[in-house]
Amino acid sequence: MARVVLFNKPFQVMSQFRASGEKVTLSAFIHDPELRVAGRLDYDSEGLMLLSDDGRLVQRITHPRHKLPKTYWAQVEGAPAGEALERLRRGVDLKDGRTLPAQVRAMPEPDSLWPRDPPIRFRANIPTTWLELTITEGRNRQVRRMTAAVGHPTLRLVRARVGDWTLEGLRPGEWRQA
Repeated sequence: MARVVLFNKPFQVMSQFRASGEKVTLSAFIHDPELRVAGRLDYDSEGLMLLSDDGRLVQRITHPRHKLPKTYWAQVEGAPAGEALERLRRGVDLKDGRTLPAQVRAMPEPDSLWPRDPPIRFRANIPTTWLELTITEGRNRQVRRMTAAVGHPTLRLVRARVGDWTLEGLRPGEWRQA
């Protein structure tokens, strides 16, 4: 039976087990040589990562052909509305091509969100807005590049869901079997 582990990746942790200079990796939290990472999160992003001991399941989770939905909470600079949100919903032109359409909505700051250490920069004269975005691709830094392309750079990014698996109940650095 395949094992699936849900892990809440803290800010500034590498999405890999092998050492990477002085950077903290998954091996600081999980000690199971059978587990493989099923989809990465960049160093500056937080939230749900899936790990499994089943290579076929890892492939199904990560391969673009399967279009597994991934939901992110993005704290962006400014207050996107109207056209910016519509552009995200239609797909955005990036250097590596047009993205597939995203589901997107403005949302209040999630109640279950933990403080980030260190906190994001605060600027009294520039508001921030939380967006919930669901994408079915997994390009490198895709959500960050999409929000920047519509004029609202991402300040904080948390992956909250992959398919039916959610971050619910996990604090940063915690994991559990699904």
